[in-house]
Amino acid sequence: MSLSAAQASSNSSPSKDFIGKSVVTLDDLTTEQIELLLRKAQYIDANRKLVSHTCDGRIIATLFYEPSTRTRLSFETAMLRLGGQVIGFAGAQLASVSKGESIADTLKTVENFVDVMAIRHPKEGAALVASHAVNIPVINAGDGGHMHPTQTLADLCTLQSRFGRINNLTVGLCGDLTFGRTVHSLIETLCRFGNVNFVLISPDELKTPQYVIDRINATDNCTYVEVKDLVSVIGDLDVLYMTRVQQERFFNEDDYLRLRDTYILDEDKMRLAKKDMAVLHPLPRVNEISVDVDNDPRAAYFEQVKNGMLMRMALECSVLGDELPGFDPDGIDAVNTKEVAA
Repeated sequence: MSLSAAQASSNSSPSKDFIGKSVVTLDDLTTEQIELLLRKAQYIDANRKLVSHTCDGRIIATLFYEPSTRTRLSFETAMLRLGGQVIGFAGAQLASVSKGESIADTLKTVENFVDVMAIRHPKEGAALVASHAVNIPVINAGDGGHMHPTQTLADLCTLQSRFGRINNLTVGLCGDLTFGRTVHSLIETLCRFGNVNFVLISPDELKTPQYVIDRINATDNCTYVEVKDLVSVIGDLDVLYMTRVQQERFFNEDDYLRLRDTYILDEDKMRLAKKDMAVLHPLPRVNEISVDVDNDPRAAYFEQVKNGMLMRMALECSVLGDELPGFDPDGIDAVNTKEVAA
């Protein structure tokens, strides 16, 4: 190895390699970087006051070309809790795109005002276009039916919080497995860490796409089964990831009505589950999880919302290169005492 190559190797680390990085899909991150974000999120949750000035003087732009509640507020709250500020818009009608301005021109303009951007757009690939248009980090907050990487980070954080690991689990995914971008992203990411048994629960009309099945098959230590009946497998699951069965996906309304109640999680079905099973959902829900389940300690979907904020805090400060006070990226944190949340 040449001297310059050796120097480059010694200067490389999951933390340093984050700086200035855009995150369009989770493939943009190494498994080491994902693990670093999980540790940072845990640290942030335990030391909220200590990290509250990490991003002083920073500004994030949240450019949401389609409606959003949880994701937009989560990105904005994340930056505010780190001491930074927020600008942006929520809806294309509020931006100059309504006058015909291109996405690239909007981004190149906003780039002059901010340090990092989060963008949501109805068109697949918009976040990738955005990342090529500007010279600051761009975080994909959802582009059409393509990717939603920070939702998957929230899912991983919830698994880590509940089980202390993100592998060696039996993970059931239930409902719309054809069009659910969060399901596809979660499966593909868990395959990178390995040792996961997937139980894919859906009607024939909404089965998991072949490319996702191929990803599982390509992972030696991951397995899957496809079933139609939730009740028959719920007792085997460590995790149940619910999604909505959408009426508009069915050509035959009778088929929808026949299947709809099969995929509603209620107290009766929960009695068949493990005592420590975790129920996840990307939200918003409609009727696929009964409100009676909300008070069950196994319901983790509102916890996911909090974890999404924590992971976005970890991601925002990482791409900016702003270090969390007391946090050791190599694994030994200077502060271990849990503070009262800010």
